[in-house]
Amino acid sequence: MPAAPQDQLAATLAERVFRRLGDGGFASGQALAREFGVTRSAVWKAVRVLVNAGARIEAVPNRGYRLSEGIAALDAARLVAQLPEGVQARVARCEVAWALPSTNAALLAAGEDPPQGRAAILLAEHQTAGRGRRGRQWVAPLGGAVCLSIAWTFAELPRDLAALSLVIGVCALRALSAHGVRGLALKWPNDVVAGGRKLGGVLIEMRAESAGPVVVVIGIGVNVALEAPARAQVTAAGNAPVDLVELSGSTDRNALAAGLVREIVAALPKFAADGFTPFAAEWREADALRGRAVSVMLGDEPQAGIARGIDAGGALLVETPAGLQRFVTGEVSVRAQA
Repeated sequence: MPAAPQDQLAATLAERVFRRLGDGGFASGQALAREFGVTRSAVWKAVRVLVNAGARIEAVPNRGYRLSEGIAALDAARLVAQLPEGVQARVARCEVAWALPSTNAALLAAGEDPPQGRAAILLAEHQTAGRGRRGRQWVAPLGGAVCLSIAWTFAELPRDLAALSLVIGVCALRALSAHGVRGLALKWPNDVVAGGRKLGGVLIEMRAESAGPVVVVIGIGVNVALEAPARAQVTAAGNAPVDLVELSGSTDRNALAAGLVREIVAALPKFAADGFTPFAAEWREADALRGRAVSVMLGDEPQAGIARGIDAGGALLVETPAGLQRFVTGEVSVRAQA
């Protein structure tokens, strides 16, 4: 059923209110109503739309509304301006959408792939159907996460394509470290964790022609500020979450997104030329599973053993009663055992 005209107005106004409050200051309902040419009731309704979508908004009598301290709207121009010139030259386009089912799906469905050696970047303030590996939902409340996808065209199929999610994990750690976040690790094959709790995840999807260019879409989500309902939703899905507010107090999503783009776009040409090798040592140093008891799900049959790191191609090595087993990225799910 199509939305009623007043609901469409509320959604449109909600975006305008969110971006207006993104400067960090307070704005009264009366001032917002005057600025946007609507009633104070319409502003109140727009604020409720934002709160129901997970936005952290403070309402203070005689001062008005503001986004919780440190939270700001995503801004493509501000993001690109923070990139080094060499990385900027490799950005074909960068856009921020208000709401999408999935940034990965949107880039995969786009009619125009980026030229070889350049990136198409898409972020969304609100993902309504974000995805993780094996179809799991990625929970990202409005303003509370970075939901970023990068499309990249390789001239041909990279030899270590199965290890690309590991490479992106290394890039994420580099960006987060530069952002002042410490104590992080990588859980094979695609999670960024802190103390066993999930901070972020990577989803790689691709489209290829026979013996031709290969388009990969790299999705990465990072928890920035999760309120109690979002935390409960993530926990119910089987992952204990952690966010940047808890780890470092940082909420500058534009700076974090710029750091992720910087590291990933700089790494992709090196990956195309040299494969996983230049990134393997960093990944092994951050390995959250090595030496721990794990259960590997392959289909419906779990295999228990001790994680023994990764091989040269990024496959997980597990010592089992039947001997050392090799598991390839994208085929298994891994859970550490108590």
